[in-house]
Amino acid sequence: MADIHRDNRLQGKVAIVTGAGSRADGIGNGRATAIILARHGARVMLVDAVVEWAQTTAAMIEAEGGACEIVKGDVSDDVSCKAIVARTVESWGRLDVLVNNVGITGPRGNALEVDPEAWDHAMRVNVASMMLMAKHTIPEMVRSGGGSIINLTSVAGLQGGHPSLLYPTSKGAVISLTRAMAAHHGRQGIRVNCIAPGTVYTPMVASRGMTPEMRKARSERTLLGTEGTGWDIGYGALFLASDESRWITGVTLPIDGGATAGSQASPVPPSEPART
Repeated sequence: MADIHRDNRLQGKVAIVTGAGSRADGIGNGRATAIILARHGARVMLVDAVVEWAQTTAAMIEAEGGACEIVKGDVSDDVSCKAIVARTVESWGRLDVLVNNVGITGPRGNALEVDPEAWDHAMRVNVASMMLMAKHTIPEMVRSGGGSIINLTSVAGLQGGHPSLLYPTSKGAVISLTRAMAAHHGRQGIRVNCIAPGTVYTPMVASRGMTPEMRKARSERTLLGTEGTGWDIGYGALFLASDESRWITGVTLPIDGGATAGSQASPVPPSEPART
Protein backbone atom coordinates (compact mmCIF):
# COMPACT_ATOMS: atom_id res chain seq x y z
CA MET A 1 0.00 0.00 0.00
CA ALA A 2 1.17 3.54 -0.73
CA ASP A 3 2.70 5.58 2.08
CA ILE A 4 -0.18 6.63 4.32
CA HIS A 5 -0.75 10.35 4.62
CA ARG A 6 -3.92 11.59 6.28
CA ASP A 7 -5.65 14.91 6.76
CA ASN A 8 -9.24 16.03 7.10
CA ARG A 9 -9.68 17.97 3.87
CA LEU A 10 -12.76 15.87 3.00
CA GLN A 11 -14.17 15.75 6.53
CA GLY A 12 -17.97 15.78 6.44
CA LYS A 13 -18.15 14.96 2.74
CA VAL A 14 -19.84 11.91 1.24
CA ALA A 15 -18.52 10.24 -1.92
CA ILE A 16 -19.62 7.53 -4.33
CA VAL A 17 -16.90 5.60 -6.15
CA THR A 18 -18.09 3.28 -8.89
CA GLY A 19 -15.97 0.27 -9.74
CA ALA A 20 -14.49 0.48 -6.23
CA GLY A 21 -13.30 -3.12 -6.21
CA SER A 22 -10.28 -4.69 -7.87
CA ARG A 23 -9.37 -8.19 -8.92
CA ALA A 24 -7.79 -10.19 -6.07
CA ASP A 25 -5.75 -8.00 -3.72
CA GLY A 26 -4.44 -5.66 -6.41
CA ILE A 27 -4.84 -1.90 -6.45
CA GLY A 28 -6.87 -0.58 -9.33
CA ASN A 29 -7.94 3.01 -9.91
CA GLY A 30 -11.29 2.62 -8.14
CA ARG A 31 -9.92 0.87 -5.08
CA ALA A 32 -7.06 3.34 -4.68
CA THR A 33 -9.41 6.29 -5.08
CA ALA A 34 -11.88 4.97 -2.51
CA ILE A 35 -9.12 4.30 0.02
CA ILE A 36 -7.58 7.74 -0.44
CA LEU A 37 -10.89 9.61 -0.20
CA ALA A 38 -11.73 7.74 3.01
CA ARG A 39 -8.20 8.33 4.34
CA HIS A 40 -8.81 12.05 4.02
CA GLY A 41 -12.12 12.10 5.86
CA ALA A 42 -14.83 11.23 3.34
CA ARG A 43 -17.48 8.61 3.93
CA VAL A 44 -17.41 6.45 0.82
CA MET A 45 -20.07 4.33 -0.86
CA LEU A 46 -18.29 1.51 -2.65
CA VAL A 47 -20.14 0.48 -5.81
CA ASP A 48 -19.23 -2.66 -7.71
CA ALA A 49 -20.95 -5.40 -9.67
CA VAL A 50 -18.77 -7.92 -7.81
CA VAL A 51 -19.41 -7.55 -4.10
CA GLU A 52 -16.40 -9.64 -3.11
CA TRP A 53 -14.04 -7.18 -4.79
CA ALA A 54 -15.66 -4.27 -2.95
CA GLN A 55 -15.45 -6.16 0.33
CA THR A 56 -11.67 -6.28 0.03
CA THR A 57 -11.62 -2.52 -0.53
CA ALA A 58 -13.87 -2.03 2.49
CA ALA A 59 -11.56 -4.11 4.66
CA MET A 60 -8.61 -1.92 3.62
CA ILE A 61 -10.53 1.26 4.45
CA GLU A 62 -11.78 -0.04 7.79
CA ALA A 63 -8.28 -1.19 8.76
CA GLU A 64 -7.26 2.47 8.57
CA GLY A 65 -10.29 3.62 10.57
CA GLY A 66 -12.19 4.97 7.57
CA ALA A 67 -15.94 4.92 6.95
CA CYS A 68 -17.53 3.11 4.03
CA GLU A 69 -20.44 0.99 2.90
CA ILE A 70 -20.94 -1.35 -0.05
CA VAL A 71 -23.73 -1.45 -2.59
CA LYS A 72 -23.92 -3.86 -5.49
CA GLY A 73 -24.89 -2.07 -8.64
CA ASP A 74 -24.93 -1.99 -12.42
CA VAL A 75 -24.14 1.57 -13.46
CA SER A 76 -25.34 0.94 -17.00
CA ASP A 77 -28.87 0.50 -15.62
CA ASP A 78 -30.93 3.57 -14.71
CA VAL A 79 -32.88 1.90 -11.91
CA SER A 80 -29.67 0.62 -10.34
CA CYS A 81 -28.06 4.08 -10.49
CA LYS A 82 -31.07 5.62 -8.78
CA ALA A 83 -30.88 2.99 -6.04
CA ILE A 84 -27.14 3.59 -5.51
CA VAL A 85 -27.68 7.30 -4.94
CA ALA A 86 -30.74 6.73 -2.74
CA ARG A 87 -28.82 4.26 -0.56
CA THR A 88 -25.97 6.75 -0.16
CA VAL A 89 -28.23 9.61 0.92
CA GLU A 90 -30.19 7.28 3.20
CA SER A 91 -26.96 6.27 4.92
CA TRP A 92 -25.30 9.66 5.32
CA GLY A 93 -27.84 12.36 4.46
CA ARG A 94 -25.93 14.09 1.69
CA LEU A 95 -23.76 13.61 -1.40
CA ASP A 96 -20.72 15.70 -2.34
CA VAL A 97 -18.45 13.68 -4.64
CA LEU A 98 -19.08 11.23 -7.48
CA VAL A 99 -16.22 9.32 -9.07
CA ASN A 100 -17.37 7.64 -12.29
CA ASN A 101 -14.65 5.01 -12.59
CA VAL A 102 -16.37 2.10 -14.35
CA GLY A 103 -15.16 1.31 -17.84
CA ILE A 104 -14.39 -1.66 -20.06
CA THR A 105 -12.04 -2.24 -22.98
CA GLY A 106 -14.91 -3.23 -25.23
CA PRO A 107 -14.81 -5.02 -28.58
CA ARG A 108 -11.72 -5.10 -30.74
CA GLY A 109 -11.51 -4.03 -34.32
CA ASN A 110 -11.65 -1.02 -36.60
CA ALA A 111 -14.81 0.26 -38.30
CA LEU A 112 -14.77 -2.68 -40.72
CA GLU A 113 -14.36 -5.31 -38.02
CA VAL A 114 -16.09 -4.21 -34.81
CA ASP A 115 -19.30 -5.95 -33.74
CA PRO A 116 -22.16 -3.39 -33.61
CA GLU A 117 -23.97 -5.00 -30.68
CA ALA A 118 -20.80 -5.20 -28.62
CA TRP A 119 -20.15 -1.55 -29.57
CA ASP A 120 -23.55 -0.51 -28.21
CA HIS A 121 -22.99 -2.37 -24.96
CA ALA A 122 -19.55 -0.88 -24.39
CA MET A 123 -20.76 2.66 -25.11
CA ARG A 124 -23.53 2.09 -22.58
CA VAL A 125 -21.01 1.04 -19.92
CA ASN A 126 -18.29 3.57 -20.73
CA VAL A 127 -20.36 6.66 -21.48
CA ALA A 128 -24.07 6.35 -20.69
CA SER A 129 -23.31 5.06 -17.18
CA MET A 130 -21.70 8.40 -16.31
CA MET A 131 -24.75 10.29 -17.51
CA LEU A 132 -27.05 7.99 -15.52
CA MET A 133 -25.07 8.33 -12.29
CA ALA A 134 -24.93 12.11 -12.74
CA LYS A 135 -28.66 12.25 -13.44
CA HIS A 136 -29.43 10.98 -9.95
CA THR A 137 -26.44 12.52 -8.20
CA ILE A 138 -26.78 16.16 -9.28
CA PRO A 139 -30.09 16.89 -7.46
CA GLU A 140 -28.58 15.57 -4.23
CA MET A 141 -25.42 17.62 -4.73
CA VAL A 142 -27.53 20.74 -5.25
CA ARG A 143 -29.33 20.03 -1.97
CA SER A 144 -25.93 19.62 -0.29
CA GLY A 145 -24.75 22.99 -1.59
CA GLY A 146 -22.68 21.78 -4.55
CA GLY A 147 -20.27 19.02 -5.37
CA SER A 148 -17.59 17.51 -7.55
CA ILE A 149 -18.05 14.92 -10.30
CA ILE A 150 -14.89 13.18 -11.52
CA ASN A 151 -15.07 11.10 -14.68
CA LEU A 152 -12.35 8.61 -15.58
CA THR A 153 -11.37 8.62 -19.24
CA SER A 154 -8.01 7.63 -20.80
CA VAL A 155 -5.17 9.20 -22.75
CA ALA A 156 -6.55 7.07 -25.58
CA GLY A 157 -9.35 9.62 -25.78
CA LEU A 158 -6.83 12.40 -26.36
CA GLN A 159 -4.76 10.92 -29.17
CA GLY A 160 -4.90 8.42 -31.99
CA GLY A 161 -3.01 5.17 -32.32
CA HIS A 162 -5.17 2.73 -30.37
CA PRO A 163 -5.67 -0.56 -32.27
CA SER A 164 -9.42 -0.61 -31.59
CA LEU A 165 -12.06 1.94 -32.56
CA LEU A 166 -14.45 1.55 -29.63
CA TYR A 167 -12.13 2.29 -26.72
CA PRO A 168 -10.70 5.66 -27.83
CA THR A 169 -14.09 6.71 -29.20
CA SER A 170 -15.82 6.07 -25.87
CA LYS A 171 -13.04 7.75 -23.92
CA GLY A 172 -13.16 10.79 -26.18
CA ALA A 173 -16.90 10.94 -25.59
CA VAL A 174 -16.30 11.04 -21.83
CA ILE A 175 -14.14 14.14 -22.29
CA SER A 176 -16.88 15.90 -24.26
CA LEU A 177 -19.50 14.78 -21.77
CA THR A 178 -17.40 16.25 -18.96
CA ARG A 179 -17.13 19.65 -20.63
CA ALA A 180 -20.84 19.74 -21.45
CA MET A 181 -21.86 18.81 -17.91
CA ALA A 182 -19.47 21.39 -16.46
CA ALA A 183 -21.20 24.06 -18.55
CA HIS A 184 -24.69 22.85 -17.66
CA HIS A 185 -24.25 22.65 -13.89
CA GLY A 186 -21.51 25.10 -12.93
CA ARG A 187 -23.97 27.74 -11.71
CA GLN A 188 -25.45 25.11 -9.40
CA GLY A 189 -22.10 24.82 -7.64
CA ILE A 190 -21.18 21.54 -9.29
CA ARG A 191 -17.72 21.05 -10.77
CA VAL A 192 -17.21 18.34 -13.39
CA ASN A 193 -13.71 17.26 -14.32
CA CYS A 194 -11.98 14.36 -15.99
CA ILE A 195 -8.88 12.27 -15.26
CA ALA A 196 -7.09 10.66 -18.19
CA PRO A 197 -4.83 7.85 -16.93
CA GLY A 198 -1.92 6.78 -19.06
CA THR A 199 0.08 3.56 -18.79
CA VAL A 200 -1.10 2.66 -15.32
CA TYR A 201 -0.46 -0.91 -14.20
CA THR A 202 -3.64 -2.21 -12.58
CA PRO A 203 -5.17 -5.65 -11.99
CA MET A 204 -7.35 -5.14 -15.07
CA VAL A 205 -4.27 -4.47 -17.20
CA ALA A 206 -2.46 -7.44 -15.66
CA SER A 207 -5.43 -9.72 -16.44
CA ARG A 208 -4.92 -9.09 -20.15
CA GLY A 209 -1.55 -10.85 -20.12
CA MET A 210 0.87 -7.95 -19.70
CA THR A 211 4.41 -9.33 -19.96
CA PRO A 212 7.48 -7.66 -18.37
CA GLU A 213 8.63 -6.72 -21.86
CA MET A 214 5.32 -5.05 -22.63
CA ARG A 215 5.39 -3.17 -19.32
CA LYS A 216 8.88 -1.87 -20.07
CA ALA A 217 7.85 -0.78 -23.55
CA ARG A 218 4.84 1.07 -22.14
CA SER A 219 7.02 2.83 -19.58
CA GLU A 220 9.48 3.91 -22.25
CA ARG A 221 6.71 5.85 -23.99
CA THR A 222 6.48 8.27 -21.05
CA LEU A 223 8.72 11.25 -20.40
CA LEU A 224 9.45 9.95 -16.89
CA GLY A 225 10.27 6.44 -18.14
CA THR A 226 8.05 4.79 -15.52
CA GLU A 227 4.58 3.33 -15.30
CA GLY A 228 1.84 4.62 -13.03
CA THR A 229 -0.25 2.94 -10.35
CA GLY A 230 -3.78 3.25 -9.10
CA TRP A 231 -2.47 5.44 -6.27
CA ASP A 232 -1.41 8.09 -8.80
CA ILE A 233 -4.96 8.24 -10.11
CA GLY A 234 -6.42 8.25 -6.60
CA TYR A 235 -4.40 11.28 -5.55
CA GLY A 236 -5.53 13.13 -8.66
CA ALA A 237 -9.13 12.36 -7.69
CA LEU A 238 -8.45 13.59 -4.15
CA PHE A 239 -7.34 16.96 -5.49
CA LEU A 240 -10.38 17.28 -7.77
CA ALA A 241 -12.72 16.22 -4.97
CA SER A 242 -11.32 18.72 -2.48
CA ASP A 243 -11.89 22.44 -2.06
CA GLU A 244 -8.30 22.99 -3.23
CA SER A 245 -9.68 22.66 -6.78
CA ARG A 246 -12.71 24.88 -6.10
CA TRP A 247 -12.07 27.01 -9.22
CA ILE A 248 -11.39 24.14 -11.60
CA THR A 249 -14.10 22.69 -13.80
CA GLY A 250 -14.41 21.25 -17.28
CA VAL A 251 -10.77 20.16 -17.47
CA THR A 252 -9.16 16.89 -18.43
CA LEU A 253 -6.17 16.06 -16.25
CA PRO A 254 -3.75 13.60 -17.85
CA ILE A 255 -1.96 11.48 -15.26
CA ASP A 256 0.40 9.76 -17.63
CA GLY A 257 4.04 10.39 -16.82
CA GLY A 258 4.10 13.04 -19.53
CA ALA A 259 3.11 10.71 -22.37
CA THR A 260 0.66 13.17 -23.92
CA ALA A 261 3.05 16.11 -23.44
CA GLY A 262 5.64 14.73 -25.81
CA SER A 263 8.20 12.03 -26.36
CA GLN A 264 11.91 11.65 -25.85
CA ALA A 265 13.83 13.85 -28.25
CA SER A 266 14.48 12.34 -31.67
CA PRO A 267 17.72 13.03 -33.55
CA VAL A 268 17.45 16.32 -35.46
CA PRO A 269 19.95 18.47 -37.33
CA PRO A 270 21.82 20.87 -35.06
CA SER A 271 20.50 24.38 -34.64
CA GLU A 272 21.96 27.13 -36.73
CA PRO A 273 24.87 28.90 -35.03
CA ALA A 274 24.02 32.18 -33.39
CA ARG A 275 24.67 35.19 -35.61
CA THR A 276 27.00 37.86 -34.35
